[in-house]
This record gives sequence, structure tokens and C-alpha cells, in this order.
Amino acid sequence: MRQDRGRAWLLLCGLLCGFAGQATERPADYAWQLPLSLTGEGPWYRLELPMAAHLAARHADLRDLRVFNGEGEALAYALVRSPAQETLHEHEVRWFALYDEAEDLADSPGLRVRRSASGTLIELLETQLVAQPAALRGWLLDASAVEQPLARLRLDWSSEQEGFQHFRIEASDDLRTWRPWGQGQLARLSFADERIEQRQVELPGRRARYLRLLWQSPRQAPQLTAARLFSRPRDSLSLPLVWSEPLPAQRAAGGAYQWQLPLALPLERIRIELGPDNSLAPVRVSGRGGGQGRWRPLGSGLLYRVTEPGGELRQDELALAGAAVQQLRLEVDERGGGLGGAPYLRLGLRATVLVFLQRGSPPYRLVLGNPDAASAALSPHSLIPGFSPERLERLDTAELEPGAALQATAPEGGAPAWRRWGLWALLLLGVGLLALMAVSLLRRTRTPESGA
Repeated sequence: MRQDRGRAWLLLCGLLCGFAGQATERPADYAWQLPLSLTGEGPWYRLELPMAAHLAARHADLRDLRVFNGEGEALAYALVRSPAQETLHEHEVRWFALYDEAEDLADSPGLRVRRSASGTLIELLETQLVAQPAALRGWLLDASAVEQPLARLRLDWSSEQEGFQHFRIEASDDLRTWRPWGQGQLARLSFADERIEQRQVELPGRRARYLRLLWQSPRQAPQLTAARLFSRPRDSLSLPLVWSEPLPAQRAAGGAYQWQLPLALPLERIRIELGPDNSLAPVRVSGRGGGQGRWRPLGSGLLYRVTEPGGELRQDELALAGAAVQQLRLEVDERGGGLGGAPYLRLGLRATVLVFLQRGSPPYRLVLGNPDAASAALSPHSLIPGFSPERLERLDTAELEPGAALQATAPEGGAPAWRRWGLWALLLLGVGLLALMAVSLLRRTRTPESGA
């Protein structure tokens, strides 16, 4: 009797161990993989996930993402994301006119710069207000009171000045040494009884005491009426945007253009590829989760690509509301000349950083595309003791191997589906065998009692 019970337990343990062994995840359970190469000593590595990974996943929250080593072991990992709502602080700043062609601020007419132990004082000379030089070259913004990294600039100017504004942005901490911070573009146009404005410029998210805006097209700067800077808290995590490859449009009813995504994603920006000729098109963008739901407005603005003697003016991006959408629709006001044909669209998504703990030997692979996978991600603080945004920047990097593209591991829904059904069959078979053994044991136990 004891031998029979022992055999039953051994069989049960064997079935459970076999089931557990079969349930261990393997790279073949996932439809897509990307080969990785590691740089540095580790043991933690970070990778900014490309847009291709988001589009290949079966879940927008990336619960079906794993990292495997050469032995086929799944590695511990975490996903680091920017906050859903970014916190920016608004600051009104003082501005000072820059006249003529003076590149050195200390030589700019109309300005006197005095430095002392208590700081820098900028004065606007009254004599220059009476007799201004010929041309207004640009503006100096005093950001010395802002202690946080600068993320955005918003300007307003006198209402009678319309058209495009193109200027160079430079930053300084001492008013003598200037470093480039990119280009800015503003626009104010009257179109079809509407006024379309672009007053905002994104900044690189670094600290600076002064900003210098030098106009390039037109050479004469407009008269400012307001200047605001937006700063980001030092301890906040701000990740860049990742962009998709160009996606072709489908013509929809009413002359609109439409795109279908593989899954709903929280898009922050889109970029429309404009034609080579001069283009000017007011547009509206709407989206929905999929199916036949209602279209929700996501954003609107003016897209343009205009060639001038001094260079090209281009605005081909639109900021969206960040809502998760699977379908996008673009409506173009053709009175502006249109886009010159069906446009291509690039999707902009706030980056997600993958952090994993290296173990085992290469090759290391990032895999995606299992519809039944549950999230295995740890919190960043559990994976890395003392985690912080600063420490994230100091981690060694994992990169996609040169020329790497998504590789199919197995036909999607093929090997994982077969294995899933096999596991269920094995489980049911084990339960059936256990039931038969239990009945047999009960019968054997009752037989001696009835004989007695």
C-alpha cells in the first residue's frame, strides 16, 4: 500500500516538474527578436527602446518584452518611463533689445553690462531709446533667476507684424562666452478669416543664465510684448522622443488621410513629410482607439515648407494630446495649396528605457510579440539599489547590433499557440491520471476492510 502511494506521489511530482519545465519561457515563445551588443563592465545596462520595438509589441505597456542570454535564460529587467504628465514651471523674464550687427553683447548699442560681487546688472540706456540704431537685431533674455533646466520658450510680439520668424538661439552664463542652442521658428498668419500662430520653441533642457535670440529671417526682429521661459525640475526624468519610419497614408472619406497602427499608443507628436516644393497647409488631427468609435480631436496647426533667399523655413511637426490611439486622421485645408499628394507620417513617442541585469554569455536578445505574456518587469528601485535619474545616465549601454532589424523568431501565433495547447493537454492528462490513481487507491483500501 505504501509502495503504491509512493509511486503515485512520484508520478505527481514528475508531472508537475515536467509542466514547470515546459512553462519556462523561451525565446521561441516570442514572435520577434533584436540582437544586442553590450558596452562597458555592467552589471546593469540600459537601452533606449526604438519605435520598432513599440510597434512589434502585442501590448502597449510592453508586458511581452523579455531579454534572453545565450543560454536561453530570461534576465531581470525594469522599464523606465517619463511621468505621464510633465511638470513645467513658468517664469516671466525680462528682455533687452539688441541693435545693429554687434555679436558681442558688451558692444551692443543700447545696453550697459555691469558686473559686481552681487551679480550681473543689465541696463538699457535712455539715450539709445531716443535715437535707436537702424535695425533691431534680436533680444537678450535674462534667465538668471531661474535655477532649473530650461525646457521651453514662449514669445509674443506686436500684432501688426505677421509672417514667419526664424532666429538663432545662444546661451551664456557670463554674457561673454556663448554656446549654440539650436534654431527657433515663430509664425503668425491670417488665413481664411482665422489667425494661425506658432509662438513656442522647445529648448534643450539645460541650465543657462542668459539667452540670446538673433534674427536671421527676416533680419529685423519684431517688437516683443511678452517672454516666458518654462523650466523642468532638476530631479525629474525627461526622456527624448523616438520616431517611427515613414508610414504611407490611406485616402479616407471627405478627402482626409488616415493611418492604422498595430496597437493603441500614447503619441505625443507626429511629423508630416512635406513635398520639395513650397507648401502651406492648415491641418487638423483626430484619433480613436480603433474600430468604429468616435474620432477625438488631438491637435491642429499650420504645416509649411517655404524656401527663402536666406534658407528654408519648415514646420512639419504637430504636438498631440498624448492620448492612446490606434487610428489617426489628418484633415487638410486645401485653400492653402494642400500637401501636394498623399503624405507620409512619422510617429513620435516618449522614449522608454530598458534596464537589465547582465548574466550569462552572449548573444543577448531583446524579444517581443507574445500575446499571452504577463509582465515580468521589476521596479527600477528593486533592480538597482539607490536608483535615480542621474544614476540611469551613468549606466553602461546596450545597443542594437549595427544594421540590426526585427527578426522573426517564429510565425506569429504559431509556436506559442502549439506550446500553449500542449501545456493544457499535459495538465489535463496529469489531472486525469491522478484521479484514476485516487480511485484505485480507494478501492484497494476498502477491499481489506470488507474482507475483514
